[in-house]
Amino acid sequence: MEEILKIAVQKSGRLNEKSMGLLKECGIKINNGGKLMSTASNFPLEVFYLRDDDIPQYVAEGVADIGIVGENEFLEKDQQVDIINRPGFSKCRLSLAIRREENYTGLSWFEGKKIATSYPVILRNFLKEKGINATVEEISGSVEIAPGIGLAEGVFDIVSTGSTLLANGLKEVEVVLKSEALLIANNSLVDDKKVLLDKLLFRIEAAKAAKQNKYILLNAPNDKLDEIINLLPGMRSPTVLPLADEGWSSVHSVIQEDDFWEVIDQLKEKGAEGILVCPIEKMIV
Repeated sequence: MEEILKIAVQKSGRLNEKSMGLLKECGIKINNGGKLMSTASNFPLEVFYLRDDDIPQYVAEGVADIGIVGENEFLEKDQQVDIINRPGFSKCRLSLAIRREENYTGLSWFEGKKIATSYPVILRNFLKEKGINATVEEISGSVEIAPGIGLAEGVFDIVSTGSTLLANGLKEVEVVLKSEALLIANNSLVDDKKVLLDKLLFRIEAAKAAKQNKYILLNAPNDKLDEIINLLPGMRSPTVLPLADEGWSSVHSVIQEDDFWEVIDQLKEKGAEGILVCPIEKMIV
């Protein structure tokens, strides 16, 4: 019987959308299934839809082989699983926040205070590390309202844009953890499932590389060709083709997204013309 890799993803929300989008970018077609589970038609994969805070436990216990979960939930649940990959999405931070009108003087401000949070393990570890004696009030949901109703003087919660804090009269004062999506795995996978996981990881890395790079085409004067090539190392070296117009060549290469604008300006300074920059669907390195 052929082995099937079982992956747990968040059942709804932004992390679900990003996780399913990643599988699509990997060329995996997921059949429309029930609310709890779906199967892929072109890869030996089953998808379980779970609460994000349950995913670490399900993976640790082997109900799912792998899972995509926020780093915050991974640390909070502290299950014995392996971090296999960082897909590069769902980035946020866990921060301490207080009422906007308060005069914040540093972490010592929280000494003797009460802090409301849905992440008591992470918060207690942080306070212990910093030598701050504060009371952790564990609540689920609507953490931001705690100071307004007198439940706590501060909150510890996920922050993306900060708009929710502002709407509740709060300000962010300390970033405790920067979080992103993690691909985690059971640490006792059988060999056949490890082979499937390696195939999936190969596809994930190809999709990540494509997002981080652009394909660039340009026309270059031959007397500046060497200087332009030095700006475009590519995957090995640029492709150079002669143009019908004598004294000019067409240069094709790959450029990292982070270097894009700086390199473009330098290319123009060297006389490059007709610069085209295109997205890459997949990139095998």
